[in-house]
Amino acid sequence: MIKRMVRHGNSSALIIDKPIMELLSIDTDTPLEISTDGQNIIISPINNIKRMQRLEKALVNINKKHGSTLKKLAK
Repeated sequence: MIKRMVRHGNSSALIIDKPIMELLSIDTDTPLEISTDGQNIIISPINNIKRMQRLEKALVNINKKHGSTLKKLAK
């Protein structure tokens, strides 16, 4: 399947078709982890609550440490 990114405000979005969402047992409320191996984008549902908590903690730490830099980059 070939997809194109679509504009969503100042960002881009990838639309995931319903059959793929059903296959993965995810919906619009499912938290997703986005990572890369350097050449590919890997999108995985987070089904483990402890993993989700570690991710949220890491995001808080990143925002504390690099929040102002990230805001400047977003402009």
